[in-house]
Amino acid sequence: MHFEVLGSQKADAPTLVLSSGLGGSAHFWQPQLPALESDYRVIVYDQNGTGRSPATLPEDYSIESMADELLDLLDYLQITACHFVGHALGGLVGLQIALQRPRLLQRLVLINAWSSPNPHTLRCFRVRKSLLDNSPPEMYLQAQALFLYPPDWIMDNVERLEQEERHMLQAFPDKHNLLARIQALSQFDIEADLAKITTATLIIANKDDMLVPWQRSEVLARYLVNSELAVFDYGAHACTVTTPSVINDRLLTYLAS
Repeated sequence: MHFEVLGSQKADAPTLVLSSGLGGSAHFWQPQLPALESDYRVIVYDQNGTGRSPATLPEDYSIESMADELLDLLDYLQITACHFVGHALGGLVGLQIALQRPRLLQRLVLINAWSSPNPHTLRCFRVRKSLLDNSPPEMYLQAQALFLYPPDWIMDNVERLEQEERHMLQAFPDKHNLLARIQALSQFDIEADLAKITTATLIIANKDDMLVPWQRSEVLARYLVNSELAVFDYGAHACTVTTPSVINDRLLTYLAS
C-alpha cells in the first residue's frame, strides 16, 4: 500500500495513524495535518484497492481484511505502539484492530463510526450501489457531496467542490473495488464484542450526519468501557473537512491528555 510518514522527526515523538473512510485516500486528512505534524509522527495511507494502492479486491473482502493489511504495514514500519484516528470506515478498522491487537493502540478516536449495520446507513449504501450500476460517475460524485456535507457548506464551497469532483473523476475508483468495500461496510458487526475493547477511546459524532445516525455513536459509548463521547450539532459526516478547527482542537486535547 502507498503510505507516507509525515510530521515530527524526533525519536520520542508519538506515532499517530490516520485511516480514512470509504474513499480510502490519505488526502482526506489534509485539513488535520498542519495541526498534528508538529507533535506527532503521522502515518497516512491509501487503503488497498484505492488511490495509489492499486489492487483487485477479493469477493470476500472485509473490514478484518483491511485491518490485517494495515497491521502488515505497521509491522513493516516496526510500529509497536500508536494512537489511531479513523473516520467512518477507518473507525471500523480501528475497532477491529483494537480487538485483534489491543496492545498496539494507545488511544483510539472514532469519527462518525458504528459497530453494526443500521437500516438508514444500509439504505444510503444501496443508493450508492445503484448509482454505480446505473448512472455515470458524475452522478455518484454529485450524490457523494450530499452524503458528506451540510447544505450551507455546499452552497459556500461550490467552486471547491466542483474542482475536487473534476479531480476525482479523472481517478474514479474501480467499480468492483468500490462495491467490495461497500459490501464490507454493510456486513461489519462487532457489537457483541465491544465490551472486550478496553482501549481509551474518544467517539465523535455529528447530529446532522446524513449517512450515519449519531445515535450509533451512543451505542459505541455505551459498550466501550473506557470511552467518552463528543457530539456536535454541525459538521455532517465529513466534519474533518467542514469544521476542521473544531475537530483538530478536540483531537489534540484528547491525545495529549
